[in-house]
Amino acid sequence: MRKFLSRFRYHVLIFFAVIGPGFITAMVDNDSGGIYTYSAAGAKYGYLPLWTLLPITVALIIAQEMCSRMGAVTGKGLADLIREEFGLRITFVMMALLVLVNLTNVMAEFAGVASSLELFHISRYASVPLSAIAVWFLVVKGNYRSVEKIFLFSCVLYVTYMISGFLVNPDWKEAAIYSVKPVLLFDSGYIYMLIGMVGTTIAPWMQFYLQSAVVEKGVTAKEYAASRVEVVVGCIMTDVIAFFIIVACAGAIYSVAPKDIQDAKEAALALKPFGQYAFLLFSAGLFNASIFAACILPLSTAYSVCEGLGFEAGVNRRLREAPIFYFLYTALIVVGAGVVLIPNFPLVRMILLSQVLNGVLLPLVLIFMVILINKSDLMGEWVNSRWFNLATWITVIVMIGLTLAQVGIAVRGTP
Repeated sequence: MRKFLSRFRYHVLIFFAVIGPGFITAMVDNDSGGIYTYSAAGAKYGYLPLWTLLPITVALIIAQEMCSRMGAVTGKGLADLIREEFGLRITFVMMALLVLVNLTNVMAEFAGVASSLELFHISRYASVPLSAIAVWFLVVKGNYRSVEKIFLFSCVLYVTYMISGFLVNPDWKEAAIYSVKPVLLFDSGYIYMLIGMVGTTIAPWMQFYLQSAVVEKGVTAKEYAASRVEVVVGCIMTDVIAFFIIVACAGAIYSVAPKDIQDAKEAALALKPFGQYAFLLFSAGLFNASIFAACILPLSTAYSVCEGLGFEAGVNRRLREAPIFYFLYTALIVVGAGVVLIPNFPLVRMILLSQVLNGVLLPLVLIFMVILINKSDLMGEWVNSRWFNLATWITVIVMIGLTLAQVGIAVRGTP
């Protein structure tokens, strides 16, 4: 018994030593675009879309587990491995696409900041610049440990959506039934919404950031078992939050009058009749999610580009040690926040555009990941097993099909 407790204590300590990269990456996936997508799903279709969260969670776990494993075993980021295995030219093209896609995502996050604080009558001309300055100082003036602690605290604040869901007092029986009962409607709007839910869950930047963060934290193959648990827990939690966002909007909007909502701000306003706390918590969650992602996305992009092109990168390095890293991080924040300040800027359209561009790049990233993790000279005994490989390729094929469908529907026009 004493030996069992000793081993258990050891594994718990290892888990808390490596916690951070996987949990943060998964949780920040519920950004302004994700919250809007889940809110819209619950508002228009009620509890029907809940069944998708189970397969979405499995797909997310598979993608994130591969990145975490590659980072722990190779000690290199995903962009670094792509450059070494496929050459500088392909890497440069990939990094250029990543910067373009992530820039639109950064704009979407600052659009989320603006929308959330406008609920409290705070002008975007005050909220966005102040948030941009806070984001910049957080990373530039901190180190990896201090930044990670703040990010982990931000993860905890997602509990506001869970509380909002309970305050709305939804139909929990229906929520439970449709969580395991697949429902397919031959309706273009419903299909588009399902595709959007998948597309907003697994974004290209997540794979690059997670692997870089695992390397920066110093997680090795020895600690990988605990790191894998952290990744799985983070993936499950992110979709638990998505569940409560859908349930809250199903209870507050769909049960009264199903409708299309234009942004997450509208979802928050719909919670007002259920009590001021429900409204405040949902609004606070939107602000937290937006500013949290506004920190991570520029950071992820700077990591990836510098790794891929061979420049020094990392928040543990000083400005003079990694000038390109800090320049790119700063530029993304300045441009991302600056565009949102343009008068009559279409906030919702930018959020939707960012999700479509994610869909364009994602299949390429997934294919590179699967090829890399199956290289025995790179991964040794840590290559995918036959069954995991099968599950991975099925996930890749399904994700490619869904993301291409998402792009196709978006080009033709949202239903």
